[in-house]
Amino acid sequence: MEQRHLGRTGLRVSRLGLGTLTWGRDTGEREAADQLKAFWEAGGSLVDTADVYADGGAEYLLGRLLEELVPRSDLVIATKAGSVPDPDRRFDASRGHLLSALDASLQRLGTDYVDLWQVHAYDPETPLEETLQALDIAVSSGRARYVGVSNFCGWQLAKAASWQLAVAGRTALASTQMEYSLLQRGVEREVLPAALDLGVGLLPSSPLGRGVLTGKYRNGTPADSRGGSEGMAAFVAPYLDETARLIVDALAIAADGLAVSPLHVALAWVRDRPGVAAPILGARNAAQLSAALSVEGLTLPEEICLALDDVSAPLHRYPDHDWTTL
Repeated sequence: MEQRHLGRTGLRVSRLGLGTLTWGRDTGEREAADQLKAFWEAGGSLVDTADVYADGGAEYLLGRLLEELVPRSDLVIATKAGSVPDPDRRFDASRGHLLSALDASLQRLGTDYVDLWQVHAYDPETPLEETLQALDIAVSSGRARYVGVSNFCGWQLAKAASWQLAVAGRTALASTQMEYSLLQRGVEREVLPAALDLGVGLLPSSPLGRGVLTGKYRNGTPADSRGGSEGMAAFVAPYLDETARLIVDALAIAADGLAVSPLHVALAWVRDRPGVAAPILGARNAAQLSAALSVEGLTLPEEICLALDDVSAPLHRYPDHDWTTL
């Protein structure tokens, strides 16, 4: 698999990443092992997790597999901290909480460092400079090699990245992880322009539109799909509207013309967007993951990209791009 630099750093990652959102909850150890082995054998290196996935179970499971299945040195392990199971405070990016969470993540993962450590979301109750100081401490102490953020809007990302670049010795942000797909192009308004300008690599989550861009929902909701499950139905529902249907129909036409699957076209589209380092794939099983990984040899023709851009184009209004034409 082709490797890419993560933002304006020396860290190289596979241009597709493996997500572990369901590990330790819906995905057991045997299935997780099959996925990790398939990913590694395909040349994948970036494995993304978080301390809240399965209440730490995903990190623990990944740590067990590192001991017996894949060499630690072959993987770029990314985890996140700052999201908390507190109904009164969803995010805690205070220095104390973040550094304690990092220590707990390292213990579950069975490693003394993570390659990429990310703040899971912006915390309005903590001064941003305090949050960012935790990232600097993590790097200077050797517990994290690179740092990033996740779910920061445009001004939050720009402020954080600029703060880190303002003084020598602070650690530059390597990444921002955001949902990005043909069905969700909101990052193109301000997040992506900020990331490109400040040298921050984008790691798209849900690159297949929460599974909708595979085309599996065109004739209804399969019982064995996320949309058909009690726990994930509400997660998929926003992408089952008429706008999404038109985009999926166009995607299917493009896939037929290229003799590939809609999944491959959707994934190749987001993988090769400017500023994207590596879309994060979440799969139900190893066979599903292997099908997605086979996109490696596909590059979309320019006319297909333009057609998909057009049919899925978000509406930008003042003061976003091209506002002078309004």
